[in-house]
Amino acid sequence: MAGNRTFTMIKPDAVRKNAIGPILAMINNAGFRIVAMKYTRLTAEQAGAFYEVHKERPFYGELVEFMSSGPIVAAILEKDNAVADFRTLIGSTNPAEAAEGTVRKLYASSIGENAVHGSDADETAKNEGDFFFSNLERF
Repeated sequence: MAGNRTFTMIKPDAVRKNAIGPILAMINNAGFRIVAMKYTRLTAEQAGAFYEVHKERPFYGELVEFMSSGPIVAAILEKDNAVADFRTLIGSTNPAEAAEGTVRKLYASSIGENAVHGSDADETAKNEGDFFFSNLERF
């Protein structure tokens, strides 16, 4: 039986730090199965559409600019309790508050440049995965 799914992006700051491999290793070692993955770069329009839920927030423009500043790795991950387990693996949005050994403690430099995105709920994970992947790209 398939587990639950979540969505992640390795953000431009972590890609620039050559942290794709170590972050993917952490994901694999935590028992997640990669269902779909791609290396791509978001345009400002695509980043704006992805983060539209934050459009009214003061950080929206900065977020869109950052997320379109370089390549990202988007992935759908599968595991029982995927959303909660992945959020535990990546740690707090603020790397200064993130638990030792989490992705953000190891690879993030600030709240804005926090290395990875992780879905916050099952429905969000499905919508975010659908944004990046067609049914033909999932296994």
